[in-house]
Amino acid sequence: MLEAALKNKVKKFIYTSSSAVFGIPEKNPVVKNSLPKPLEAYGIAKFEGEKLALEYSRLGLDVAIVRPRTIMGTGRLGIFQILFEWIYLGRNIPVLANGSNIYQFVHARDLSSLCVKVGNQSGSGTFHCGTDRFGTMREVLEGLIKRVGSKSRVKSIPFGAAVLGMKLSSKLGLSPLGDYHALMYGRSMYFDILQETQELEWKPKYSNDEMFYETYIWYVNNRKEILENNNNQSSHRSPVKQGILSAFSRLL
Repeated sequence: MLEAALKNKVKKFIYTSSSAVFGIPEKNPVVKNSLPKPLEAYGIAKFEGEKLALEYSRLGLDVAIVRPRTIMGTGRLGIFQILFEWIYLGRNIPVLANGSNIYQFVHARDLSSLCVKVGNQSGSGTFHCGTDRFGTMREVLEGLIKRVGSKSRVKSIPFGAAVLGMKLSSKLGLSPLGDYHALMYGRSMYFDILQETQELEWKPKYSNDEMFYETYIWYVNNRKEILENNNNQSSHRSPVKQGILSAFSRLL
């Protein structure tokens, strides 16, 4: 795509990367000069894409790299379906340690609005995208549970044992959790988006709480159709088979 864009003199090329290129950040917030250190296949692949984008930028293509935090919004399923389904059923929700890790999300609409802003200006660059209103993982889950009137409760589980179990069950094909979920679910990560808000005159509309509530309500309203889906879309937009996690949820 980069080669075709260069040959056809495309005016702007935006590569959507990921915060996964930073692996487990040494400190937060992650800023522009933080060094990427991807630790699993997804993050490594995204970082390789960034390197290609920068290579074509040096060849004269106007390329911008956008790194979003974990994306939420209607149509977003994948691993979030598990959390939403458990909340719908009133099952307890696990957090690692005490769930005090600070975790920033971004709504798909906010991501798209930032991409439009980036696309309307010339000059290559790298941009971080996330909400400016966020808190801990426990706070966002407990806030959703309370708002929708679910009987679920957030339960703390030991960090080390949980990560080991997530990795093992994934490798054995017993759960849909991947390396990135085991790596980051219990850790803090958030971007500094000051440059984006000032340089692009961009401001995210959704907080963590708002995007979780909107996405959950969409899930409940479309639950029957989603569960009957044949899993023929991308991993982020398809229902997932819970495997061993379904039994685990009943033990919490």
